[in-house]
Amino acid sequence: MSDRVIDCRGLACPQPVIETKKVLEKGTEQIILVIVDNVPARENVTRLVKNAGCEVATEEKEGCYYLTVRKTGAGVSLQEDSPAEAPLQDDGRAVYFVTTNSLGQGSPDLGEVLIKSLMVTITQQKIPAAMFLLNTGVYLAVEDSPVLGQLRTLAGAGTEILVCGTCLNYYKLMEKLAVGTVSNMADINSRLNGPHKVITIS
Repeated sequence: MSDRVIDCRGLACPQPVIETKKVLEKGTEQIILVIVDNVPARENVTRLVKNAGCEVATEEKEGCYYLTVRKTGAGVSLQEDSPAEAPLQDDGRAVYFVTTNSLGQGSPDLGEVLIKSLMVTITQQKIPAAMFLLNTGVYLAVEDSPVLGQLRTLAGAGTEILVCGTCLNYYKLMEKLAVGTVSNMADINSRLNGPHKVITIS
């Protein structure tokens, strides 16, 4: 039986992550039950608690996800330098904030050609520290994306690719995600406020 229940049904990310983090940081409970009703929240809460050193078991019932979180003997660490929210180090690389799957305002076909050309160019220059994909930008990270090969190359070279879970859910693309990590606005925003130069593609 859980010591504490955090009912996050009806809450979009990042709110379930924020509520769970509050309890982990301030609560003394050893077993916490987190209830969410969408896949992005399930993925983001799971990532948070695992990075905090907790064990988590997930059960799906009636369209909701019940995450039983157990604190381990090692204790919980959610400091600013924890893996879940580690600030990016300023190593001279940029981060890309991508909110579109097409470059420019003209022909969609031309826009697709241009976005692919941009991604190819990025892989051939200094590899960025991170790339954040939001809104229709999440289409770049799914199956059949024209730039999937380039994103995989970047990920393999060490670029952190965070893909907005709320956006994946909205466009019904969660099951088609092929590269990157499902993330949330709180996680992305913490990195945008880091030391790197931010390049926006919209």
